[in-house]
Amino acid sequence: MRGLGRSRRAGPWLGWSAWLLAAASLTLVFELFIVRDDALSATDKAGFLLGNLPSLALATVGAVVISRRPGNIIGWLCCAIGLTQILAGFGGHSAQAALADDPDLGPGWVVLYELGELCWELSWALLALLLLLFPTSRLPSRRWRPAAWAAVAVLVLAAFSGPFLPGPPAPGLPPNPIAIPPLAGLLKLAYGTAGFVLAGLILAALVSLIVRFRRATGVERQQLKWFAYGTALLLLLPVTALVGAELPGLAGNLISAAIFSALPVAIGIAVLRYRLYDIDRLVNRTVVYGLLTVLLAGLYAGLVFALSQLLNPADQQSALAVAASTLAVAALFQPARRRIQAVVDRRFNRRKYDAAKTVEAFSIRLRDEVDLDALTAELLVVVDQTIQPTRASLWLRPSAPDVRRTTP
Repeated sequence: MRGLGRSRRAGPWLGWSAWLLAAASLTLVFELFIVRDDALSATDKAGFLLGNLPSLALATVGAVVISRRPGNIIGWLCCAIGLTQILAGFGGHSAQAALADDPDLGPGWVVLYELGELCWELSWALLALLLLLFPTSRLPSRRWRPAAWAAVAVLVLAAFSGPFLPGPPAPGLPPNPIAIPPLAGLLKLAYGTAGFVLAGLILAALVSLIVRFRRATGVERQQLKWFAYGTALLLLLPVTALVGAELPGLAGNLISAAIFSALPVAIGIAVLRYRLYDIDRLVNRTVVYGLLTVLLAGLYAGLVFALSQLLNPADQQSALAVAASTLAVAALFQPARRRIQAVVDRRFNRRKYDAAKTVEAFSIRLRDEVDLDALTAELLVVVDQTIQPTRASLWLRPSAPDVRRTTP
């Protein structure tokens, strides 16, 4: 019990120490390889920081989870994945360019580059392990133990093969100073095996989430809904890439970073169980307003093009066309929102839609019903169809007798 108490007190300290290490590593990579690269513009340098924002968000979520629930392995995995992704910057393209341009750098920088590449591979193995254990910190069943052992095998094989491969770690760099040439064949075999196993491991981890979701009930199912919601937002990335190309400055990078950061935030909410049951409403609103945005944006573009062709075919530009299209889209907002909401409820939330229709039909019949016994029976039927309780009964309070006081 004393050891458990000490581990719980040390958990928050270790979690935030890992976060500080991640933030310091990001700052160091930025100062060493990004700031000194004259070929990069200020926008590119700021884009580098935005690109690492999801990794820092993952480390932050992990530190928060560790501080609140030190025994939950999901927090430790989040922190480790975020840290390794940031440390992978020491083995990125910017680091390669900086080392290739400065041949006077010692062999220690080459070793650091090797470790950066290793961290990128380790982050994927840790991510697969996170998917296998999410959200309960346990495997879906004993049948998934080989997948967990495969994740450990990838970590071990990558750690003891990649950094010791002979030859230059990248084009333009000096040879690896810690290579072990006599074991070159064995190291290459182990490294290739780790990559092959990692590909199958990630696929198996995704399948495990689907299997877990089909079997889950209660809180665990809600936790998986949060994770699915954060993952589904990643499908918006192609759209944001197209839109971001038209936006000024770093707006596109900022939107992409926010979408990537939504996944670690969703993981943190699911593990901490903060307002879990708001997820259904959140998903509903996201689908409705996402479809509404696409519909109105397409309608607006079509109206502007068509009216510009009619009003000013010479240069295809017309302020009147823009104003008319804006007014038309504003007028259609509420009707389109109600229509899309009804379609989404009918398609994805059928139980709520049927319950609303049942209550609506009952309220119409209520105006014409005068028989109390028939009304009571119908009310119980409506309650059973909409709420579906295990048991329902109706108590009616008798009306008070009309007592009149008479005075002599």
